[in-house]
Amino acid sequence: MRVPVSTYRLQITPDFDLVEAARRLPYLHALGVDWVYLSPLLPSEPGSQHGYDVVGFDGVDPQRGGDAGLATLSREAHRLGMGVLVDIVPNHVGVATPAENAWWWDLLRLGRESEHAVAFDVDWAAGGGKLLIPVVGDGDEGAIRVEGDEVRYHDHRFPMAPGTTALEEQHYALVSWRAADDQLNYRRFFAVNTLAAVRVEDPEVFARTHAEVRRWFEAGLVDGLRVDHPDGLRFPGRYLDDLADLTNDAYVLVEKILEPGETLPSSWATAGTTGYDALALVDRVLTDPAGEKPLDELETRLRGGPVDWAVMVHDSKRAVADGILQAEVRRIVRELPAPVPDAEDAVAELLACFPVYRSYLPEGRDHLGIALARARRARPDLAAAYDALEPVLADPWAAAARRFQQTSGMVMAKGVEDCSFYRWSRLTSLNEVGGDPAVFAVGVEEFHDAMARRQRERPHAMTTLSTHDTKRGEDVRARIAVLAEIPDVWAASLDELLRLAPLPDPGFGALLWQAVLGAWTPNHLPDLRERLHGYAEKAMREAGDRTTWTAPDAAYEAEVHAAVDAVFDSPDVRRVLAELCGHVDEPGRSNSLAAKLLALTMPGVPDVYQGSELWETSLVDPDNRRPVAFDHRAAVLAGDAEDDAVTKLHVTCSALTLRRDRPELFLSYAPVTATGPAADHVLAFDRGGAITVVTRLPVGLGAAGGWRDTALDLPPGTWHDVLTGTSTTGRLADLLAVHPVALLVQEGS
Repeated sequence: MRVPVSTYRLQITPDFDLVEAARRLPYLHALGVDWVYLSPLLPSEPGSQHGYDVVGFDGVDPQRGGDAGLATLSREAHRLGMGVLVDIVPNHVGVATPAENAWWWDLLRLGRESEHAVAFDVDWAAGGGKLLIPVVGDGDEGAIRVEGDEVRYHDHRFPMAPGTTALEEQHYALVSWRAADDQLNYRRFFAVNTLAAVRVEDPEVFARTHAEVRRWFEAGLVDGLRVDHPDGLRFPGRYLDDLADLTNDAYVLVEKILEPGETLPSSWATAGTTGYDALALVDRVLTDPAGEKPLDELETRLRGGPVDWAVMVHDSKRAVADGILQAEVRRIVRELPAPVPDAEDAVAELLACFPVYRSYLPEGRDHLGIALARARRARPDLAAAYDALEPVLADPWAAAARRFQQTSGMVMAKGVEDCSFYRWSRLTSLNEVGGDPAVFAVGVEEFHDAMARRQRERPHAMTTLSTHDTKRGEDVRARIAVLAEIPDVWAASLDELLRLAPLPDPGFGALLWQAVLGAWTPNHLPDLRERLHGYAEKAMREAGDRTTWTAPDAAYEAEVHAAVDAVFDSPDVRRVLAELCGHVDEPGRSNSLAAKLLALTMPGVPDVYQGSELWETSLVDPDNRRPVAFDHRAAVLAGDAEDDAVTKLHVTCSALTLRRDRPELFLSYAPVTATGPAADHVLAFDRGGAITVVTRLPVGLGAAGGWRDTALDLPPGTWHDVLTGTSTTGRLADLLAVHPVALLVQEGS
């Protein structure tokens, strides 16, 4: 197996296609990147900017450069000695435009007689023999009409079955959009009606959906894969075995979120996850644990009482199971071998109590045990139902158990990532995919233990700081993390901001102002107003407690948007924000550089998300999928342009280049300790010849008088910093006089 030393994620779009990406590879190579990592390439919905709405399996998306574009990029990458990693989407296909998806169109036209019917996870009986399509607006049934051999509803087009002339004769029924919550009879990606799930557990479906992927490997175009959302699959482990056979055991990563203490199933044929677990550790080792109590007190004051994260998560998940995913709960119940009184209620409660995204029976049986114990405490009135459900849901061969496993991850994602993360505002740098906001910080020793374990068990898993799914870019989080060191300053500033720009929900106000603070950098000011309005709308509607996507509260939203405008229009608000930034800017830069160097040098394969070699101050998608100014980055790297993030680019390039050119320096892991009055403010480790040194908790370091006589206990030899070119004895006041981070190698090596 060829394994990457590092990767660089590129979002391939109609405007930044494979040919354009190939033009950028010399810059990535000069940056020190080993492999290029591409977003999905199969044909997708017209104009799709992300590519996860795949509509076909017969080549590379023409709007992304087509087969010729992939050949061009692969040829250039291999010429430069680089590998190619591609994101694939086995769980679902896009069905927003049925005519674009030949399989879905044929299913609608022929129903269960379609040769593609086996590919889709449809419960025909639940729809009265029809596939239910939830697209009709309230009271808008009159807009459905027949034109020629098609059914039309506004701009929507659907096929008619051969020999039919009337709507009721079709294999599908156009129903109210509201029916998706409790009546939908096809499995989706989470609650997205326009992404229909695919049954890759069927060998024929697997073969047909992966024919193009097979061609990539047979032709030597692609070297590795990133598998999107394996938790949606019926049998993720078996799927990975099939993929290993198809690719001849190529390098494969899985987009899998692990809860604290959870490990990836050891039986899976994968190098590891895409790095959310690593991201969570990096963020927390740079967070001051002393900030937890005062920030808890602030959250309590803003919310009018204490907030329990575990209770919030449970209640949010239960609302999802009873709401937008009720149709999935009902389908689990329909697949039980025998009727169970109160089954819907009990299944929904078990989903709300499930401690991780999903189990993979027989692995993970203990997770079901935890869920049952929690459910029995929360709802003892359902004891008889739990007794009846337990043997079924614990049976790896039971249809209901398999369906439950596919559903629990959906409920977790929608209840936590897409709801609770927007309601919990204590310290929002911790509200990140793959992290538990209740875990406020980790200590240096805990970080070292986790890294040593990672080196032993998953040395080729990915590490990352930003992705197309992160809620806040890495440098947004680095700035917000400073608030844990200055909770009193933050509380006073927030009170003043809420006075100047009142909000009906001060708790949400705390979340919003942290986003403003995190994204506030001068080089993003021209478009920041629009970006913050977009973030505010998504955040308050995802929170769902005051306004929602389907029932927006115009008055509430107007007040929130007025606060965003005040950022740019009110001199008093700008004054308070500027004063707060004065406390955050330099420590935030220190945190950013520390996080970057940790992610690039810790055990694993580091990924640089597109553009993040300079400041990454994006917010949630689609903000984090904006075009990247590669010409500017290339000019900065060449020394022909200036940028206030040039130090971050220098750190990134130095670390990537050292890892690529000297891989033998990164084959082990050992902590490097420090002695002296500021020893708690340094984190250092030896990867087998390359030593990483970063500053942590920089505000506290400055308040305590700096490094003073603190020194690293370096291994024997003479060491120098590749970032500055200077030698060191380990005295931190000298070593970190220029940058708050250092990367050491032995002189003469």
